[in-house]
Amino acid sequence: MKRFYQLAVATVLIALASQVAQAAEYSIDPSHSSVAFTIRHLVSKVTGRFNDFEGTFTFDAKKAEASEANMTIKTASITTENDKRDTHLKSADFFDVKKFPTITFKSKKITADGEGKYKLVGDVTMHGVTHEETFAVEFGGTVKDPWGNNRAGFSATTKLNRKTYGIVWNKTLDNGGYMLGDDVDVVLNLEGTEKTAAPAAKK
Repeated sequence: MKRFYQLAVATVLIALASQVAQAAEYSIDPSHSSVAFTIRHLVSKVTGRFNDFEGTFTFDAKKAEASEANMTIKTASITTENDKRDTHLKSADFFDVKKFPTITFKSKKITADGEGKYKLVGDVTMHGVTHEETFAVEFGGTVKDPWGNNRAGFSATTKLNRKTYGIVWNKTLDNGGYMLGDDVDVVLNLEGTEKTAAPAAKK
């Protein structure tokens, strides 16, 4: 009986170890990733991006619900290719980058939503406010690059309301309506490099 119990425990441990091994951890590669947004301006739309960000994600295609993602974005890195507008966006009217230097995301749950597609739920903290958002995620696949690194890629989109985070600045137009929309479309294209285990210390 004792022998049977030991074998059962060993089998469970091996199975758990196998699951853990399949969940690879990746560091986001900023040079091959982008964080972009679009917002209505008058009768058109303006697109911008953040250039300084970092993060990690853990993904197992066979057990998506065990996956995780974390990201930090530096608000001062915002650009819309217009210096005057970017200065205004960094001011207290919008992101107030001196008071709130980062935007963060921390995942809470991920579920499958079709082949290679997922729903990612997590907390976005921006402008001093934390709110749960849901991203539609599409898995781009994994590949070994020419330098021997394992890479994985995703695209993620969501629509958030800037007023939820206390970013409310606007101007009323003479003929009614407002200069800026409230909804912001967010598009993340992320490519990560798999972290490798540190070599064992020499004895």
